[in-house]
Amino acid sequence: MSAVDQIRTRLSALEPTEIDIRDDSDKHAGHAGAKDGGHYAVRIVSARFAGLSTMQRHRLVYDAIGDLPGSRIHALSISAKTPDEIRT
Repeated sequence: MSAVDQIRTRLSALEPTEIDIRDDSDKHAGHAGAKDGGHYAVRIVSARFAGLSTMQRHRLVYDAIGDLPGSRIHALSISAKTPDEIRT
C-alpha cells in the first residue's frame, strides 16, 4: 500500500468530509533527511476539529497516522479545518 493510501486510511478515523493528500517528495529529491520517508501535504475537513486549537487539530492528525512519521513520512504539512470554516 502506498504511503498516501496509508495516510488516507488512517485519517478516515477522523471522519473527514473532505481530504486531499499531496505527495511533494519530488520537490525534495536529494534531501538527506528524506531518504527514508516522503514529504506530504494533507488538507482535511472534519467536524472533529470543532472547538480545537491548531495544535490540538494537528495532534489528532498525528495520533491518527500513528507510526508513519519516521518511517513512511519525513515531513507533513497539515491544513485541518471544520466544515463551517471552509464555508465562510
